Amino acid sequence: MTSQTARARAPQPPILLREMIGSVAVLTLNRPEARNSLSERLIAELDAALRKFQDDASVRAVVIAASGNAFSAGHDMKELTARRTDADRGRAYFAEIMTACSTMMQAIVHLPKPVVAAVNGVATAAGCQLVASCDLAVASEDATFATPGVDIGLFCSTPMVALSRNIPRKQAMEMLLTGEPISATAARDIGLINRVVATGTERKEAIALAQKVALKSAYTIKVGKTAFYRQAEMSLAGAYRYAAEVMTENMMARDAEEGIGAFLEKREPKWRDG
Repeated sequence: MTSQTARARAPQPPILLREMIGSVAVLTLNRPEARNSLSERLIAELDAALRKFQDDASVRAVVIAASGNAFSAGHDMKELTARRTDADRGRAYFAEIMTACSTMMQAIVHLPKPVVAAVNGVATAAGCQLVASCDLAVASEDATFATPGVDIGLFCSTPMVALSRNIPRKQAMEMLLTGEPISATAARDIGLINRVVATGTERKEAIALAQKVALKSAYTIKVGKTAFYRQAEMSLAGAYRYAAEVMTENMMARDAEEGIGAFLEKREPKWRDG
């Protein structure tokens, strides 16, 4: 057996690592040799993992991290380019991948649990979109963010959706039109991420942030996260009407009764997650 054959037959490492740290599920992108680009399979595995957490009461928060020196370089351009030889020059496959990726990003938003990005190194194009789609984000001080599709003739239209819903319009347009990277500090200043931490500590700090949220009532977090994204798409008056309805229902919940009672009695609440 040649060494090349042996390598070909050797089991390949998983492209998505899964770990539970207490009540926090940690998903780690594990394609460091490809700068954790979002291949068709990695998108599918991320989507499946997120959907599995939907009704898993043991998971109270999720962290998305990455192996190696890059968080994610976006879509796997080699994989996409290989389909140029299809009869339709790849049109059907491109549509399938973009739809699958968009569905996965929405799964983060629709998950009734907080999702925290732990960003190491570069997060570009769909990688930047992944960060923007998470509820919270912690980045190392050497992390950079960009939507550089314009440099290769492919405007970052799907990353634009998440980006424009996270940062001010002018800053989003500058990133999209120039393709130039911004630093972690700049990303924090415009609201793309929450915190900048020392390089090498981003995973630990993201988990700590997730654990802090995981201590709250899971029911209350579910109600709040759902309401946050729904009201953001409404008019001011509509948002207030909706939020008032949500708060009224929330007041009727056992955890609200327990939490308010604990506050008044100056004791720690005992959540029942309902």
